[in-house]
Amino acid sequence: MKMEQSVCEPVCTVLREYACEQNILSKPDGSASFKQGDTSVLAGVYGPAEVKVNKEIYDRATLEVVIQPKVGMQSVRERAREQCVRETCEAALLSTLHPRSSLTLVLQVVHDDGSLLSCCLNAACMALMDAGLPMSRLFCGVTCAIDAESQIITDPTAQQEKECRALMTFAIDAKDRNVMMSSTRGSFSVEELQQCIAVSQKASEKIFLFYRDSVKRRYSKML
Repeated sequence: MKMEQSVCEPVCTVLREYACEQNILSKPDGSASFKQGDTSVLAGVYGPAEVKVNKEIYDRATLEVVIQPKVGMQSVRERAREQCVRETCEAALLSTLHPRSSLTLVLQVVHDDGSLLSCCLNAACMALMDAGLPMSRLFCGVTCAIDAESQIITDPTAQQEKECRALMTFAIDAKDRNVMMSSTRGSFSVEELQQCIAVSQKASEKIFLFYRDSVKRRYSKML
């Protein structure tokens, strides 16, 4: 990580339009589709189920995360995103309540127009909620980009990501707004990193409000 002395300009937390639908697949135990602008991810959760002996953990559930690209085979980029999502989900799930069992989270990329990792995190959280799995906290993903003029862009598009000099994605928990996971690339200063964290924490308030409204709308239709 290259350290620079520039400081980002103040920014308002502008997010693209969000959309979510839960319980849209019949085979998984929980599912959700999540859209951020033109970026869309479909998530399915399977389990708790029987786990293979070589993957069994005696005191908690084994979590496997698979990210399937829109076309083609998986690359190193998908593997890195899988690790980010898995670490976040493991921190949120009360996996000790399901020892010696298997949980599988499958994320299908429908379309990528930027901020894909944060969209995967949001889809994962909504799918875990739909599956009814015990969690210590909810979480959301927020992506920030720093452009050539040192301005912070929240929820950047694919074009904005190509033109930026730094890109950061954070997983934020709903309880204390702490950072549960971070993924960064590009050059930025410590001050810029701190600013992006603060911006992401502020943006998470809007996302968690969207979570609440989305779940409220779903269950109001069932009454």
